Formats: sequence, C-alpha cells, structure tokens
Amino acid sequence: MTPVDPDSSESVSNPDTAGRFGFAWLGLTFALALHVADEAAHDFLSVYNPSVTAIRQHLPFLPLPTFTFPVWLTGLIFGVLLLLALSPLAFRGNRWIRRLSYPLAALMFANGLGHIGGSLYFQNLMPGVWSSPLLLLASAWLFLSARRAGRVIPENSPRVI
Repeated sequence: MTPVDPDSSESVSNPDTAGRFGFAWLGLTFALALHVADEAAHDFLSVYNPSVTAIRQHLPFLPLPTFTFPVWLTGLIFGVLLLLALSPLAFRGNRWIRRLSYPLAALMFANGLGHIGGSLYFQNLMPGVWSSPLLLLASAWLFLSARRAGRVIPENSPRVI
C-alpha cells in the first residue's frame, strides 16, 4: 500500500484518481461559467437585489450586499478564472485543493438547489435555473472525486473506472 501523508500538500499517490479529480474540478468550473452566463442573460440582479433589500428590512444584521451588473459580473468572472488557474493543482490531486473542493461543491450544490427551489416556490423560472441541473451534477461529481482522490489505494488493487 502506498501511504499518503495526511499533512502533506503533495499529490495523491494514484495519478488516475488525481486526473479524475482534475476533470471534476474543470467540470465544476465550466458549469459555473455557464451558470454565470445563464444568470447574466436572464437578468439575475433584478431578482437578487430586491430580495436582499427585503431581507435587510427584516434582518438588518445580515451583511448581504447588493450589486451593480458590472461589479457582479466582473467578480464572478474573476472567480471562474481563479478556479481555472487552480486546475493544474487539481490535476496533481493537491491536498489543499481537495479540501477546498468540499465547501466549493457544497456551495455550488446549494446554489443550484436554490434556483430550482425558488422556481418551484414562486412558480416562475428564476434566472439561472436552466444551468442549475448541470451545476448540481458537477458539484456532486467534484465532491465524489475529491473523496476518491483522498483515499489510500492498495497498489495491487484492480482499477475501477
């Protein structure tokens, strides 16, 4: 068995598993990019900003920001580019990227559920709902790939595709 030092930021011992994790990372990155485009094309801020304003009236202690379109879009584009720039570390199965992938996957899964749930609740398609199923799938794929990449695999075990 090839041990993996739990405190190491080095790559995982199985390059196939690290590669799968890297593709899952890219999958979520591209799903997020598509989701941002979907939200931008369907005027997401026309729903988001009034909702934040209403929430602030009832819960003034919550630090929820409102955005202008250029600031919002620039921030999200920067986030997607950052995830893309981190993809070489994901392909190496870097430990801290794997750790980062769990909250990222959870956040993106919640984001997708929020768009779908909001559409069902309001009985109207919310901006971003069309790309939400892809965001859900990519989030689950990243989460499962991160779990697999973090496991120690016996050297003589058969490969599972």
